[in-house]
Amino acid sequence: MPRKGMRSLCFHSKTPSYSTSRHPSPSSRDPSVSTPRRSFSDTMIEQSIDAAASLIMKWDPESSAYAKVTSIFYESKREAIQFIKCVNDLQKAMHALVSNNSSTSERLVYAQNLMQIAMKRLQKEFYQILSMNRAHLDPESVSARSSRASTRSSTSDYEDVDDDVRPPGDSIEEVEEVSSIAMADLRSIAECMISSGYAKECVSIYKIIRKSIVDEGIYRLGVEKLSSSQISKMDWELLDMRIKAWLDAVKISLKTLFNGERILCDHVFASSDSIRESCFTNISKDGATLLFGFPEVLVAKSKKYPEKIFRVLDMYTAIAENWPEIESIFSFESTATVRSQAINSLIRLSESVRTMLSDFESTLQKDSSKSLVVGGGVHPLTLNAMNYLSILGDYSNVLGDIFADWNPPPKSSLPEFYFDSPQTDESPAPEIFMRIAWLILVLLCKLDGRAEHYKDVCLSYIFLANNLQHVVSKVRTSNLLYLLGGEWVAKHEAKVRQFAANYERFAWGKVIASLPENPTAEVSPAEAKEVFRKFNLSFDEAYRKKGSFIVSDPKLRDEMKMSIARKIVPVYEEFYKKNRQQLTGSGERNARFYLRFAPEDVGNYISDLFFGTAGSGSRPSSSSSSSHRRRERSTA
Repeated sequence: MPRKGMRSLCFHSKTPSYSTSRHPSPSSRDPSVSTPRRSFSDTMIEQSIDAAASLIMKWDPESSAYAKVTSIFYESKREAIQFIKCVNDLQKAMHALVSNNSSTSERLVYAQNLMQIAMKRLQKEFYQILSMNRAHLDPESVSARSSRASTRSSTSDYEDVDDDVRPPGDSIEEVEEVSSIAMADLRSIAECMISSGYAKECVSIYKIIRKSIVDEGIYRLGVEKLSSSQISKMDWELLDMRIKAWLDAVKISLKTLFNGERILCDHVFASSDSIRESCFTNISKDGATLLFGFPEVLVAKSKKYPEKIFRVLDMYTAIAENWPEIESIFSFESTATVRSQAINSLIRLSESVRTMLSDFESTLQKDSSKSLVVGGGVHPLTLNAMNYLSILGDYSNVLGDIFADWNPPPKSSLPEFYFDSPQTDESPAPEIFMRIAWLILVLLCKLDGRAEHYKDVCLSYIFLANNLQHVVSKVRTSNLLYLLGGEWVAKHEAKVRQFAANYERFAWGKVIASLPENPTAEVSPAEAKEVFRKFNLSFDEAYRKKGSFIVSDPKLRDEMKMSIARKIVPVYEEFYKKNRQQLTGSGERNARFYLRFAPEDVGNYISDLFFGTAGSGSRPSSSSSSSHRRRERSTA
């Protein structure tokens, strides 16, 4: 090898060496310094080379069958440490030989040959440690025992180490101990090879082995490259399984896989920032790009499913919430493409959410079904829409990000009270309030139109009360309450009560009007019979026509029945008691015809309302059967 080539190999910018200032050339040496000083320096160089030769040749695989099948780091840790020290001393001796003009080139060639043998040995050791400790250097073990914020020096890693490494046990402590020892061994070998000019050989082995671990880990997490045609052909069940696997993969890969690889890489190659970056980028870039690229491909190529919006929001949340970890783990300039891929996926996911909500709104507005719910109950459109929106309420935080730049409808499109909901520091972004409120308004407008298809105005009001009450209940029992606020709920509850009052006025107004304002006033038998006759007819009609109506919400149902009963039962009871005697006591043949309903019967009939079975087109039955039916309902 030419002298110039050896000189460039032996001189390394980070390699400690004998200083030429301490060993000046003969021309610049102080006359007072005697010749033995130079001889002593030459003697130290010779001793370093000879000491290195003895240990290096002992572990030369080409000259020893024992060395070929045995690992120095496994056989004797102290001798391994001594081996590293000898190689470092040899490096310094070679540096000194080049610097000393009186040194012979033969000695330098000999030292270089020793160095090549030593590097081949260390290369073999590096490979064996990486291969034999795959289980203990898995990212989960590495991330559990260390952090990039605190890495120990190679010197401290070797303090108080026994000659023989204990075989791994089953406990977490033993696994972490073996992991720590292996990491320390790898770091000492890497620093020695890098300082000796053999970084390329060391890095090549590391990249091949560790990249295979990361790629295998990504595959085992269920993440694989899918073509556009594969995704477009997937049904929802399979697609949902893929998304669930991806969500788990993001969580695990950031916590253990990539985090562990970054910790290991930072530790092993702590002496070189450029090598650390190069290794980690080569190992992780493909797997991370595949992982964070999945959402972008999915939203672009998958079919439209109503349920997909929630999975899309889950994926958005997974990236958004883990962004600090993504930015920290992939902080190198060479891993900028990984960060860019994650951001691009966030952008595509947010666009997909906005599109799907627009499609949802369009579906509501275009709904032209004229089907009516029997009894004025809750319409399937209301059930489906509110289930959809209530689940959306669970994503209020990410929806705030997604709709931060959303343009709400003009104020002229919304009622005044949609704009005066109080906002506090803890309230969600106003854009989300407006967006959800707008979608509910679209739904309510469709319900208003649906109510017009009922021929009975009373049933229309029951329908509106039922459906608006369901909307309010869904808001109350979900995170929509946090989004819309208590004032929104109170205003819509007032509208429910107004619908109920309108129903009561149209359905039971005649019954209420048939009773005298003063039920205790003196009236003639003829006047009493006329009051009873009008009440019987109106009550019979109201019960027969309205008895099959349904009120789904138990609380609303009780409130409506109590309101009707308060306006009828007490007045009727007083009038009944006041005038019953004069009809029955005078021997009136048709007294039973006029006194058809006892006060308790009236109360029982009203109690039977809004279950969808009372009345059913038939007239109210006798007092005894009414009481019997009431008892059956109370025990049901």
